[in-house]
Amino acid sequence: MMEIRAFASPDTPAVIQLWQDCGLYRPWNDPHKDIARKLSVSPELFWVGVDAQGQVMASIIVGYDGHRGWINYLAVHPAHQRQGHARQLMQQAEAALTALGCPKLNLQVRSGNEAVIAFYESLGYSNDQTVSLGKRLIADI
Repeated sequence: MMEIRAFASPDTPAVIQLWQDCGLYRPWNDPHKDIARKLSVSPELFWVGVDAQGQVMASIIVGYDGHRGWINYLAVHPAHQRQGHARQLMQQAEAALTALGCPKLNLQVRSGNEAVIAFYESLGYSNDQTVSLGKRLIADI
């Protein structure tokens, strides 16, 4: 069983470890800065999943800019994967975004991550046949 609750600052070390354990960490993204940035914009859309002992086992950062919703850092610890926890987080994200009037939810998956693509397809997501472009405006390192 997993309880979803709002992220709290004391969760920071556990969330960063979770992201590392799930292979989400990238050296060009400082996780402390990513957390601080999210806490400055709609912090109520940053959630963690905790087990019965209160230990962080999952995370999700939800964004909404008034036009599109976004999912970032959806992570479930490898020991807890394939038990419906990611699906539970996504259902909560979709419900929260719908309540905000969000018409469409977007997310990005790194190429080659076929298992994650299959997971999102099982939830009804499809490839929009778009190319994602990015430009770093502020270097984290």
